[in-house]
Amino acid sequence: MKFTILTLHPKMIEPFLNESILGRAQQDGKITIDVRNLRDWATDKHKTVDDTPYGGGAGMVIKVDVVDRAIADIKSQNTEYAVQNTILLTPKGETFDQKFAQKIANKNQHLILIAGHYEGFDERIFKLVDQQISIGNFVLTGGELPAAVIIDAVARLIPGVLGNSESLASESHSKPGQLDHPHYTKPDNYTPVSQPNLGELVVPDVLKSGDHQKISDWRSKNTKTS
Repeated sequence: MKFTILTLHPKMIEPFLNESILGRAQQDGKITIDVRNLRDWATDKHKTVDDTPYGGGAGMVIKVDVVDRAIADIKSQNTEYAVQNTILLTPKGETFDQKFAQKIANKNQHLILIAGHYEGFDERIFKLVDQQISIGNFVLTGGELPAAVIIDAVARLIPGVLGNSESLASESHSKPGQLDHPHYTKPDNYTPVSQPNLGELVVPDVLKSGDHQKISDWRSKNTKTS
C-alpha cells in the first residue's frame, strides 16, 4: 500500500513517518510513504498556493488549480495501483475511526491525503476528491497531524507491518466498541514514588498462574466496551 501526503510543510511530519513501526514497514517494503510539497505544482515564480478569499475575510484560501494539477500528476505517476483514493483532511469530513481504517487498509491501494493549512480550501476542491475525513470535532492549524494519524492507524493493519499479528485480534476497537484488557509486566509488586498514597500495586495472581484457560477467562472478563 502506498500513502502520498500533499502538504505545504513536509518537515512537520517526515520524522514521525520515518521512525518506529512505520519506518521499519517502509524499510521492509510493506508500505510506501511519499511526502510531497504542494508548492511543486504552483506555476508562478513565488510558488503561490493560496490567495485571499472572494468576498473578503480573514486568512488565505488554498487554490483549486494548484491542488487539481497535483492530484492529476500524482495519479498519473502511480497507475500500477488498482485503486487510487483521494482524501481531503477537513473538519467538515466524516469522522475517522477504526472501522474506517479497516475498510481502507488494502495493500494494492494508493491513498492520497491532502493536508490543508491557513483558512481552508477553495470550495471547488471538495468536488475533486473521493472522500472528506476529519479525526475529530476540533480544529487544528493544518492537516499534517491528521494525515499522520490516518497513516499510522491504517498501516498497522497491513499484513506484516506489526511484528506480532495476534496483537490486532485483541486490541482496542478490533471489534466495534471493544476496549483492550489490562496489561501488566515486572515488577510484580510496586509502590509508586509519584503517588505513594496509593500503596503497593500488584499484578493479579491469575496472570502469573500459568493456567492459560484461566488467563483467557480473566482477560475476556476484563475486556471493556465503550
